[in-house]
Amino acid sequence: MLSKKSKYAIIALIHLAKRYGDGPIMIGRIAEDENIPKKFLEGILYELKNSGIVNSHRGRSGGYYLIKKPQEVYLAQIMRLFDGPIALIPCVTYQYYEPCPECKDEKTCSIRHVFKEVRDATVEILKKATLAEMIRIEEKLIKQL
Repeated sequence: MLSKKSKYAIIALIHLAKRYGDGPIMIGRIAEDENIPKKFLEGILYELKNSGIVNSHRGRSGGYYLIKKPQEVYLAQIMRLFDGPIALIPCVTYQYYEPCPECKDEKTCSIRHVFKEVRDATVEILKKATLAEMIRIEEKLIKQL
Protein backbone atom coordinates (compact mmCIF):
# COMPACT_ATOMS: atom_id res chain seq x y z
CA MET A 1 0.00 0.00 0.00
CA LEU A 2 1.18 3.49 -0.79
CA SER A 3 2.03 5.34 2.42
CA LYS A 4 0.61 8.77 3.14
CA LYS A 5 4.17 10.09 3.08
CA SER A 6 4.73 8.79 -0.47
CA LYS A 7 1.36 10.10 -1.60
CA TYR A 8 2.05 13.56 -0.17
CA ALA A 9 5.52 13.53 -1.76
CA ILE A 10 4.02 12.73 -5.16
CA ILE A 11 1.35 15.42 -4.75
CA ALA A 12 3.96 18.02 -3.73
CA LEU A 13 6.25 17.02 -6.60
CA ILE A 14 3.43 17.30 -9.13
CA HIS A 15 2.69 20.76 -7.70
CA LEU A 16 6.35 21.74 -8.21
CA ALA A 17 6.45 20.12 -11.65
CA LYS A 18 3.48 22.19 -12.83
CA ARG A 19 5.51 25.28 -11.97
CA TYR A 20 8.87 23.96 -13.16
CA GLY A 21 11.17 26.84 -14.04
CA ASP A 22 9.06 29.46 -12.21
CA GLY A 23 11.40 29.65 -9.21
CA PRO A 24 11.01 28.52 -5.60
CA ILE A 25 7.58 27.89 -4.11
CA MET A 26 7.01 28.38 -0.39
CA ILE A 27 6.13 25.33 1.70
CA GLY A 28 3.07 27.11 3.06
CA ARG A 29 1.72 27.66 -0.47
CA ILE A 30 2.20 23.99 -1.40
CA ALA A 31 0.68 22.81 1.87
CA GLU A 32 -2.34 25.08 1.50
CA ASP A 33 -2.93 24.41 -2.19
CA GLU A 34 -2.60 20.65 -1.82
CA ASN A 35 -4.16 20.22 1.64
CA ILE A 36 -1.01 18.68 3.15
CA PRO A 37 -0.07 19.34 6.79
CA LYS A 38 2.77 21.87 6.63
CA LYS A 39 4.95 20.24 9.30
CA PHE A 40 4.64 16.85 7.59
CA LEU A 41 5.46 18.44 4.22
CA GLU A 42 8.61 20.03 5.64
CA GLY A 43 10.02 16.60 6.47
CA ILE A 44 9.04 15.20 3.08
CA LEU A 45 10.66 18.06 1.18
CA TYR A 46 13.78 17.74 3.33
CA GLU A 47 14.08 14.06 2.31
CA LEU A 48 13.47 14.95 -1.35
CA LYS A 49 16.20 17.58 -1.09
CA ASN A 50 18.65 15.08 0.42
CA SER A 51 17.90 12.67 -2.44
CA GLY A 52 18.67 15.31 -5.08
CA ILE A 53 15.18 15.73 -6.51
CA VAL A 54 14.41 19.21 -5.16
CA ASN A 55 16.41 22.09 -3.80
CA SER A 56 15.50 25.07 -1.68
CA HIS A 57 16.22 28.75 -1.52
CA ARG A 58 16.02 30.64 1.75
CA GLY A 59 14.69 34.08 2.30
CA ARG A 60 11.68 36.17 1.44
CA SER A 61 11.33 34.76 -2.05
CA GLY A 62 12.50 31.33 -0.98
CA GLY A 63 10.93 27.93 -1.16
CA TYR A 64 11.39 24.65 -2.95
CA TYR A 65 11.85 23.85 -6.63
CA LEU A 66 12.59 20.80 -8.76
CA ILE A 67 16.23 20.23 -9.68
CA LYS A 68 15.36 17.52 -12.20
CA LYS A 69 13.06 17.96 -15.16
CA PRO A 70 9.53 16.61 -14.58
CA GLN A 71 10.12 13.91 -17.20
CA GLU A 72 13.15 12.67 -15.20
CA VAL A 73 11.37 12.01 -11.89
CA TYR A 74 9.69 8.59 -11.74
CA LEU A 75 7.07 7.40 -9.27
CA ALA A 76 9.11 4.23 -8.70
CA GLN A 77 11.97 6.38 -7.41
CA ILE A 78 9.72 8.31 -5.04
CA MET A 79 7.99 5.21 -3.72
CA ARG A 80 11.30 3.47 -3.04
CA LEU A 81 12.60 6.56 -1.27
CA PHE A 82 9.70 6.73 1.18
CA ASP A 83 8.30 3.19 1.29
CA GLY A 84 11.24 0.96 0.43
CA PRO A 85 10.72 -2.01 -1.87
CA ILE A 86 7.93 -2.04 -4.41
CA ALA A 87 7.72 -5.83 -4.42
CA LEU A 88 5.31 -7.58 -2.08
CA ILE A 89 7.80 -10.22 -0.92
CA PRO A 90 11.52 -9.74 -0.21
CA CYS A 91 12.88 -12.43 -2.55
CA VAL A 92 11.72 -10.55 -5.67
CA THR A 93 12.76 -7.03 -4.75
CA TYR A 94 15.18 -5.21 -7.02
CA GLN A 95 17.15 -3.16 -4.51
CA TYR A 96 16.24 -4.82 -1.21
CA TYR A 97 16.60 -8.56 -1.97
CA GLU A 98 16.39 -11.02 0.91
CA PRO A 99 15.81 -14.75 0.62
CA CYS A 100 12.62 -16.04 2.20
CA PRO A 101 13.56 -18.21 5.19
CA GLU A 102 10.81 -20.76 4.50
CA CYS A 103 11.65 -21.18 0.80
CA LYS A 104 13.22 -24.51 -0.18
CA ASP A 105 14.25 -23.53 -3.73
CA GLU A 106 13.75 -20.10 -5.30
CA LYS A 107 14.06 -21.51 -8.82
CA THR A 108 11.00 -23.73 -8.36
CA CYS A 109 8.98 -21.56 -5.98
CA SER A 110 5.61 -20.79 -7.59
CA ILE A 111 4.90 -18.04 -5.04
CA ARG A 112 8.12 -16.26 -6.00
CA HIS A 113 7.35 -16.71 -9.70
CA VAL A 114 3.88 -15.10 -9.46
CA PHE A 115 5.01 -12.24 -7.23
CA LYS A 116 7.98 -11.55 -9.51
CA GLU A 117 5.49 -11.10 -12.38
CA VAL A 118 3.47 -8.72 -10.19
CA ARG A 119 6.63 -6.80 -9.28
CA ASP A 120 7.80 -6.60 -12.90
CA ALA A 121 4.43 -5.30 -14.14
CA THR A 122 4.16 -2.80 -11.28
CA VAL A 123 7.68 -1.47 -11.76
CA GLU A 124 7.15 -1.18 -15.51
CA ILE A 125 4.08 1.00 -14.93
CA LEU A 126 5.78 3.09 -12.24
CA LYS A 127 8.86 3.63 -14.41
CA LYS A 128 6.68 5.09 -17.16
CA ALA A 129 4.89 7.33 -14.67
CA THR A 130 7.02 10.46 -14.51
CA LEU A 131 5.85 13.74 -13.04
CA ALA A 132 5.39 15.01 -16.59
CA GLU A 133 3.23 11.99 -17.42
CA MET A 134 1.16 12.49 -14.25
CA ILE A 135 0.45 16.09 -15.30
CA ARG A 136 -0.51 14.92 -18.80
CA ILE A 137 -2.89 12.31 -17.35
CA GLU A 138 -4.47 14.90 -15.04
CA GLU A 139 -5.00 17.32 -17.93
CA LYS A 140 -6.56 14.55 -20.02
CA LEU A 141 -8.92 13.59 -17.19
CA ILE A 142 -9.96 17.22 -16.67
CA LYS A 143 -10.78 17.55 -20.38
CA GLN A 144 -13.01 14.47 -20.15
CA LEU A 145 -15.23 16.09 -17.53
